[in-house]
Amino acid sequence: MAQIKSEAAYRAAMKRIDELLKVVNDSTPADDPNYLELDMISDMVAEYEDVHYPISKPTLIDVIRLRLYEMGITQTKLAEMLGLSNARVSEIMNGKSEPSLKIGRELSRQLNIDPAVVLGV
Repeated sequence: MAQIKSEAAYRAAMKRIDELLKVVNDSTPADDPNYLELDMISDMVAEYEDVHYPISKPTLIDVIRLRLYEMGITQTKLAEMLGLSNARVSEIMNGKSEPSLKIGRELSRQLNIDPAVVLGV
């Protein structure tokens, strides 16, 4: 399969994807030339982005902050939910200390965060 080898080629591929998205939709047959081209270029762009624009795994703190935002919960409310002091939650949120296994379990349960994320696996 062909590869995108430069930023200019990447920009051109992205422009072509924008053009193809105007003519390809969910009802486009899988054997349509535009559909096939979009599929091929999308794969090439994905490969290029994996190498040149990798997305790192979010930290536990990032996940906690996102869940607090999504749930409309303040750090003070989180401290209450976990039965911790505001200072202890602040230490965890600022990366000054790691949550214990017990706190991690409560974070997982109270914020509905996958235990694997809490454990960092």
